[in-house]
Amino acid sequence: MQIQFNTDKNVTGNEELIASSTSYISEELSRYSQHITRVEVHFSDEDGSKEGFNDKRCLVEARLAGRKPIAVTNQANSHEQAFLGAIDKLKNSLKTITGRWKDY
Repeated sequence: MQIQFNTDKNVTGNEELIASSTSYISEELSRYSQHITRVEVHFSDEDGSKEGFNDKRCLVEARLAGRKPIAVTNQANSHEQAFLGAIDKLKNSLKTITGRWKDY
């Protein structure tokens, strides 16, 4: 499973955030690793340099082998909170989808 990070012009790519996020993704999505070929994480700041409520956004896209990709997004007051919320949403989506596969 490849993990790729992208940021908009308002977000600097912090190496510590990327390293901890990579290990967190690997750990949390290990159950689905045989189905996932790549995970893309997009960090953005909706308000740019201005302060705002829930202006940090994280979009996570999981590319599944032989299937359409799944994308989830979450907004919060920090990129870390947005990231954790997006991963939770992705895990729920993957649980639902892989559960359906077992029904067939």
